[in-house]
Amino acid sequence: MAGANIDSDDPITDINITPLVDVCLVLVIIFMVTAPLFSDPPIKVDLPSAHTHEGEEADKITITLSKEGEYAIDAQKFSDPKLLGEALKASLAQKESKMVVLRADKDALHGQLTDLMARAKDAGAQSLTIATEQLK
Repeated sequence: MAGANIDSDDPITDINITPLVDVCLVLVIIFMVTAPLFSDPPIKVDLPSAHTHEGEEADKITITLSKEGEYAIDAQKFSDPKLLGEALKASLAQKESKMVVLRADKDALHGQLTDLMARAKDAGAQSLTIATEQLK
């Protein structure tokens, strides 16, 4: 009989990678579902509405201002605007684009927003953008 003997006691030398692929695909799905949760800002704000175009996702820094006067840079909260300015200068030094996005609550004080804009310019921001909600 020509061919392999099925009933032989030879050890199995093949590796079954099907379970490994299944586990990897499940992990990819889990990461895809949970990744947007990590991008939530630390301070919830109600953005004003406007007719705008979507901005491109670039190498940017996001500053958040709540109506209570709380500040945050990306995921880090600040209570003192002076500390915020120092942290913003350090963050801008690490970024190439020097782009700052201001997310201010629509009920935040106008003076606080203009103060943030001035601090961002002083820290080295080359472009400022104010985030808004898309009108429906």
